[in-house]
Amino acid sequence: MERSTLAALRDCWMGGGAAFATAPAEWKQLAEAGEPDERERMVLAIAAQAFDVGLRPAAPKTLIRRPPLPTLALPTLPTELRPQFRTALKNVMDDRGRSRLLSLVAGRGYVAHPLDWMPAASDTLPPFVYAPWIDWRANDAAARKSGDEPLTADNWDEFYPAARRVALTALRNADPAAARALIEAKAASEAAEARLSIIELLRVRLSADDVPYLQSLSADRSGKVRELAARLLSRLGRQSARAEGDDPVAELAGFVEQGKAGFIRRRATFGPAKLTSNAQQARRAELFEQCSLTDLAATFGVGEKEFVDAWQFDADGGSSLVPMIANTASDDIIRDVAERLLSSGLSPALLTLLPRLDQAAIRGVATSALAGGLPGLHLLKSVDTLEPGRMNTDELLSSKAFEELLAALASTNEAEHRRAPDALEIFGFLADAAAARAIAGAAIAAGFPPADAALALLRLNMALAAPPPTDRPETRA
Repeated sequence: MERSTLAALRDCWMGGGAAFATAPAEWKQLAEAGEPDERERMVLAIAAQAFDVGLRPAAPKTLIRRPPLPTLALPTLPTELRPQFRTALKNVMDDRGRSRLLSLVAGRGYVAHPLDWMPAASDTLPPFVYAPWIDWRANDAAARKSGDEPLTADNWDEFYPAARRVALTALRNADPAAARALIEAKAASEAAEARLSIIELLRVRLSADDVPYLQSLSADRSGKVRELAARLLSRLGRQSARAEGDDPVAELAGFVEQGKAGFIRRRATFGPAKLTSNAQQARRAELFEQCSLTDLAATFGVGEKEFVDAWQFDADGGSSLVPMIANTASDDIIRDVAERLLSSGLSPALLTLLPRLDQAAIRGVATSALAGGLPGLHLLKSVDTLEPGRMNTDELLSSKAFEELLAALASTNEAEHRRAPDALEIFGFLADAAAARAIAGAAIAAGFPPADAALALLRLNMALAAPPPTDRPETRA
């Protein structure tokens, strides 16, 4: 049967005529026993079946059949909240703002509806709960494990990368030795980038038990893996093993100024040397990224803590040394430096330490930022490790940042007024439901338009006040 024959039948019917006489002989045999009207209906039924089934165009070879979208561990947002979510999503300033929004929603026990938002295959910022969707976007084959069941050597290959990271992080938190053994057994067979991502999870509950394996990675075929292992070893107080003639630490020491302080009890001081060119500054920053705190302190014949205690952070706000501390210092030194920077006023360099701090310390940073007014609040835009929706009315409404927000809302100065939406987004992320309601009410009372999209995150926060009966998920690696 050719399509042209069916087209002739169709044209005949569309013109109001009978088409039985022009039907193929096989069709006439099936339909000729009936009355004339019945014959026409039977031929029409056969033609419809032929159009829909027999002559259906073949799928192109490039077409890929995807498995069903995986079901996530949390329910999707209720239908009535989806418009508020879409408005808030449209209004967020950047990728980190989107991540904050998703973290707030996940922290209240929900995930976005897939028609409202889907992660890209390359996304790394969304909460862990979206890992199955990331893997679904990244892979053409059928979805594998979701990350809800324990990861073992036997089912390792049944997990896609994002779900595997979720399961491996959970195992590392619960049983560090078992997780390390699994990494030792499986990481070597992965490609370099995947291997780097897997070994990086050793930072979770890092301990001296991990030293032998990390030392063995000095022979890894990937330079990035070797650098990662050296950084993790430095956090445990181990110096790097360097080849003869390869000593960037000695070069870095030349960019550090050593001095003395005190009249009665003389003590050593260290700080960034004054440089005369941008090229020198760029080289020093590069060396601080490459080298470890343990190695640098050993160059001056002191321990890590002694070196850090003697460092003059006031010279550059800590911008030179703090990235090295964040990458290679022990947890104790991280806490000491964070407290020191906080006590002398919030420094942008402090934000570099946040991924290494616990929630209590991060909350202290947020409180300090709020006390710094809107500039301090602006610094919190880059903080994606703070638990969302946890700060109460007293903490937020008594802060200098909120006071300056109200002043900006009431100001007739256009530049001041433009600062408000950005601040309202951060407050919408930090606030619990009661605080969100109070902040939105105060903003409207100060003259902010009630229908403005900048209030969308605060409104969604209020609407999410009653989470569903489910365990609160961990939202970050």
